[in-house]
Amino acid sequence: MLSKNKIKYIRSLELKKNRKEEHAFLAEGNKLVNDLINHFSCQLLVATKEWLQSHPHLQAAEIIEVTHEELSRASLLKTPQEVLAVFEQPHYEFDANVTDQSLCLALDDVQDPGNLGTIIRIADWFGIEHIFCSSGTADVYNPKTIQATMGAIARVKLHYCNLPDFLKSASQKNTPIFGTFLDGENIYTQELPANGIIIMGNEGNGISKQIAEMVTHRILIPNYPQGCETSESLNVAVATAIVCAEFRRRTAWSSSF
Repeated sequence: MLSKNKIKYIRSLELKKNRKEEHAFLAEGNKLVNDLINHFSCQLLVATKEWLQSHPHLQAAEIIEVTHEELSRASLLKTPQEVLAVFEQPHYEFDANVTDQSLCLALDDVQDPGNLGTIIRIADWFGIEHIFCSSGTADVYNPKTIQATMGAIARVKLHYCNLPDFLKSASQKNTPIFGTFLDGENIYTQELPANGIIIMGNEGNGISKQIAEMVTHRILIPNYPQGCETSESLNVAVATAIVCAEFRRRTAWSSSF
């Protein structure tokens, strides 16, 4: 039986202040819960009898069997699935030298939760394990973000930080810092390293002036055909996918010789 207090608690995690106070986040759906349960501490698992019977070895601090009707009252989804879980938010320490040894992303006030979740999924696909976020970037533990990651949050670590200070420290170590701009150099004709930082900007305003001053390599995703009128810009998640794909293509190409 799922009590009213439990339902209230689960639904309260839709708000950032409650997630912060409880140090918890919500995930819903069979694939997502299965992907996350071996990576994060599960505080509460709420599922139908059928789902629990087909997953007998999963562990959680508390497990509650419910009917589909009970689950729908707790779920934040329009079409609830057979399971939801509340996980403990992890705390990550990171090595400041990681940007010298691998390719990382930095997000300058990306505000849409869906975009953030998609970017995390893209990072996971292209083997990018660390994303550094400004304080104005959407909360990674927003339920919409968690759903959009499709489980990638289990493998990609997000670090919220003072982004200007972080980039300043990186530039002092001569770490290459890339940013996309309309006046940048064609990404397809530039040398692209296997390590460094790729900055993606806000949906409406792009990369802020303060952050732009720290970019060492200004790049452009050219439209096609060049010189013709097209859309004004690309969605930030789409742009992230294009840039990451080109960086990885160059790395794969150079390593084959």
